[in-house]
Amino acid sequence: MLFQLTMFPTDKRSDSVSADVARVIDLIDRSGLPYRLTAMATIIEGEWEPVIRLINRARLMLRRSHSRVYIIITIDDRRSAKNRLTGKISSVEKQLGRKVRS
Repeated sequence: MLFQLTMFPTDKRSDSVSADVARVIDLIDRSGLPYRLTAMATIIEGEWEPVIRLINRARLMLRRSHSRVYIIITIDDRRSAKNRLTGKISSVEKQLGRKVRS
């Protein structure tokens, strides 16, 4: 399964939330689950229970220091699919007959 996650606090007095986002990414990185950080979201690959537990840990971490956390989760649940982080890109590259920037 692929989980696309966007999570950040909304009660900040400044425009930047990068320090809080970095804390979430550190938690994801330390989880050992495969992931890709992008400019707008983070994509995590894994089974339902471990990923949902990780997302909840990140939510609770931000809630300790913030009164409001904005979360968007998009899930691609495809039976028997593995290595989707790279496989989906490889599939598009195969269709194009060339490498693309990722």
